[in-house]
Amino acid sequence: MRNQTYILSKLVEIAVIFFVIMTALFFLFRLSPGDPISKVVDPMLTPEDMRYLIEQMGLDKPMWEQYVIYLKNFFTGNFGVSFHYGEPVFKIIKERLGWTILLFTSSTILAAFAGVFLGKIAAWNKGSRLDSVMSISALVCYTLFIPWFALLLLWVLGFKLGIFPLGGILSPELWVGNASWFVKVLDIIHHMILPLLTLFIINLGSYLLLMRSSMLSVLREDYIITARAKGLSERVIRNKHAAKNAALPVVTSVGLSLAFSINGGALTEQIFTWPGIGRELIFAVSNNDYPLAQGCFLLIALVVLTANLIVDILYAYLDPRITY
Repeated sequence: MRNQTYILSKLVEIAVIFFVIMTALFFLFRLSPGDPISKVVDPMLTPEDMRYLIEQMGLDKPMWEQYVIYLKNFFTGNFGVSFHYGEPVFKIIKERLGWTILLFTSSTILAAFAGVFLGKIAAWNKGSRLDSVMSISALVCYTLFIPWFALLLLWVLGFKLGIFPLGGILSPELWVGNASWFVKVLDIIHHMILPLLTLFIINLGSYLLLMRSSMLSVLREDYIITARAKGLSERVIRNKHAAKNAALPVVTSVGLSLAFSINGGALTEQIFTWPGIGRELIFAVSNNDYPLAQGCFLLIALVVLTANLIVDILYAYLDPRITY
C-alpha cells in the first residue's frame, strides 16, 4: 500500500514537472535570438510572402495567445507542424526515433553488461595488476572527448582503412535492387558499427568504474562476512550476494542513460550522420524551428521523468530492504 501511494505521488510530481518544462520551453525558444523567418534564405520572397509565412506559422499573434494555442494543441495530441519540413512534428519524430533507439539502446546495454562483468572482476581482485590495468583503461575511456574519439575512429577505420562507411545508415545501391532482407540488415549493422563502438567504449569506462566502486563497498558489509563464515564458495559470494546489491547504482545509471539516449547523443549522430532525434534536435534549434525543437525536448523530458520512476521501482525489487 505504501508503495502504491509513493507511485501515485510520483506520478503527480511528474505531471507537475512536465507542465513546468512545457511552459519553460515555449518561452525560452521564443525569447531566444533570431526567428524562423530569418532562416528562410530565398531572395525571391516579397514582403507580402514574408507576412504570409509569419501568419501561417502563427507568429503574428500575441505571445499569450500563442501559448494558449500551444497548450490546447498539446493536450489534444497535436504537436504542431515543423516550420522547415512543413510536416507534423509527430511524424518527423516517429521516423527518427527508431534509429536513435536502435543505436543508443544497443550501445548502452552492451556497455552496461560488459562494465558490470569487468567491474566485478576488478573489485574482486583489488590491488592486483589486473585491477590496475582495468581501472586505468576504464578511466581513460571515461575521460575521452566524444567528438575527438568519434572523428579519430572515423578517420582511421573509415577513411584510411576503408573498413566501415563514413556515415549514414545504408548503402543505396543495396536497397534499390533485389537484395534480400538479410543483406539489408547486414548493411545497417555495417553502418552502425563505428557509432556503436564509439558509444560502447565511452560508456564502458563509466559502468566499470561505478561497478568496481560499488562492489568494493558491498564487500565490506556484514552479510558478506557471514556468507564466508557459512562456507559458501568465493564464486557464489561474488556473483550471488555481492554483485546483485553492488549493481543497484549501475541500474540507476543505465536507466537514466537509456532515457537520455533518446536525445540521440546529438554530437555522435551529427558526426556519423545518423538520422536520429539528436541530429534533428540540433537542426531544429539552429533554425528556430519551434514546434520540432519543442517536440524533441518534450519527448526527452517525458522519457527521463518516466525512467526515474522505473528506476525507483526497480530499486525496491532488487533490494527488499528498500520500501517507500
